[in-house]
Amino acid sequence: MKSVKNIQKITKAMKMVAASKLRAIQTKTENSRGLWQPFTALLGDLPSADVKKNVVVTISSDKGLCGGINSTSVKISKGLHKLNSGPEKETKYVILGEKAKAQLVRDSKKDIELIITELQKNPLNYTQVSVLADEILKNVEYDALRIVFNKFQSVVSFVPTVSTVLSPEIVEREAESGGKLGDLDSYEVEGGETKGEILQNLAEFQFS
Repeated sequence: MKSVKNIQKITKAMKMVAASKLRAIQTKTENSRGLWQPFTALLGDLPSADVKKNVVVTISSDKGLCGGINSTSVKISKGLHKLNSGPEKETKYVILGEKAKAQLVRDSKKDIELIITELQKNPLNYTQVSVLADEILKNVEYDALRIVFNKFQSVVSFVPTVSTVLSPEIVEREAESGGKLGDLDSYEVEGGETKGEILQNLAEFQFS
């Protein structure tokens, strides 16, 4: 009986620690939406953009035991790869996380441009994510980044999501051709920067 009570105490303590960690991560997740959502409103999210160079950024975990989250991301990524492939098109993968790596290396090794793992060893912050985004942008040429991730809703509910980040050149092209973008044209450009330079900065911030 004594050992059972000790196990109960340990289990209760572990639950409290897990709940505390979950609350902290949930707060960070909700706060981060206040950063990327305005960029999406400004530059738009144009999944139907017809471009030559597509890069599917597949985000997964490094460890398992999380249901179908990782396999769903991989399945959607493969679908995007097939949809955006053709005679005059090139579609590559950027893989974040061990679980997506294991599945995509087996099936699509020749199409993988970059693999980054062990991202969840320490809690991520904006500085770390910016360095990660910079690493990807330095090594990958793209017209459109198709970012596949699971949007957090609750502990037991995640929504598979695809977010499209267009290169500055494509954003400008779509705007000039009357494509449906965000609210960018509602603003006047001031200072010494050109519209192209501003688009470059905004695209990098949006991706981060």
